[in-house]
Amino acid sequence: MKRFTDLIADTLVDIAEEFPWDIAEKINSSELRPLLLDIREADEFAAMHIQESLHVPRGILESACEYDYEETVRELVEARERDVVVICRSGNRSALAAYTMQLMGYQQVCSMKTGLRGWNDYELPLVDANGNTVPVDVADDFFTT
Repeated sequence: MKRFTDLIADTLVDIAEEFPWDIAEKINSSELRPLLLDIREADEFAAMHIQESLHVPRGILESACEYDYEETVRELVEARERDVVVICRSGNRSALAAYTMQLMGYQQVCSMKTGLRGWNDYELPLVDANGNTVPVDVADDFFTT
């Protein structure tokens, strides 16, 4: 029997990971901004997320990546050749999602190593559901409780 940590470890050998500061640099310097795909649950996303990230919860990811489903997300379906960064709280769920997306034909997908916890540790900006900046100390509390 495999445990959650075993699944993550198995997946990490087959996917790319990038640190938050590298992703922030890409966002600020790329002509074509990478698609930031936040796969956390709705309440997590509403509390705080990276501005302009696309929210698709992990539970519907596979059907969101395909046409003809109720959960289809056109921007995601059409991103198979685009740079996609998958984001979660700590980098574990995003690793599994990035692996799944590779299996589904996404050619330039990576997982954000350390997740939003690492993003916040580096004091990169997060916004709430209303687009207001979330203070670093508020995010610290959110990610440690």
